[in-house]
Amino acid sequence: MAHSRLIAPIARTVAIASLAGTALLVGSAVAQMSDQKTQGKPPAAAAATSSKPETVEQRITTLKTALKITPDQEGKWNGVAQAMRENASSMEKLVATKRAIPPEKTTAVDDLKTYQEFTEARLDGLKHLTSAFKSLYDSMAPEQKKNADQVFERYVPPKPAGQG
Repeated sequence: MAHSRLIAPIARTVAIASLAGTALLVGSAVAQMSDQKTQGKPPAAAAATSSKPETVEQRITTLKTALKITPDQEGKWNGVAQAMRENASSMEKLVATKRAIPPEKTTAVDDLKTYQEFTEARLDGLKHLTSAFKSLYDSMAPEQKKNADQVFERYVPPKPAGQG
């Protein structure tokens, strides 16, 4: 019983992070390390860009529709959408910086530091998104909150190409 109570919040957290638009697939970075060396990208940068099945604008539109945002909530929704855009922009800048480093100049320690930087950027972005989303969520009617809870609970991030 305690296990199922733990899983739901974790699943919801993963869904929120995925919907945030940060596009970082941290878990795949380690698995992709050897493959990415040969593709000329630092591993975490490759993980961050390896699968972008939709743009941040598409994610924003999809989430807005799924959450059934009302005209009265547009202002608060715009804060969520802006947080998603800023998170994606921040991640894209970090990816560009890491792509500029030739793989042959990257050590195992550099790989770990890159992984850390992407994880920190993702966490900072999630904090920013959580703040904006809480304001929106607090304005929702009970049935809309229940829908939002279900949207985040059911969300399964798309798998990167080649990961089955």
